[in-house]
Amino acid sequence: QVQLVESGGGSVQAGGSLRLSCAASGRIYSDPPYSMAWFRQTPGKEREGVAELDTYGHTKYADSVKGRFTISWDHGEKIQYLQMDSLEPGDTGMYYCAFDWGHLRGLRSGSYSNWGQGTQVTVAS
Repeated sequence: QVQLVESGGGSVQAGGSLRLSCAASGRIYSDPPYSMAWFRQTPGKEREGVAELDTYGHTKYADSVKGRFTISWDHGEKIQYLQMDSLEPGDTGMYYCAFDWGHLRGLRSGSYSNWGQGTQVTVAS
């Protein structure tokens, strides 16, 4: 079992930046491989995959955030980051980090079984 705790959400103006963090606890090593991801959700909508990173450094981004968001992982500290730049009002939502064993899990929420509690991001126009 892996526990995840997000932080770093807040309110910003459009064009601003935020960095989300996700602290992971549990037995996480380079082997077996794993995938980590960020998702976001707004009321009445399905959870949307934003960015994914796996043990081998493979990354995948939703088209809506390509070139603006960057996912990274500090293996020593077991902290996953999502750097969000050039934020837009459409980026508003509750952001969740996710983890599961196996690489190339992608951006489908059903592919992950470990979730954090979420952190709210609000982008004002």
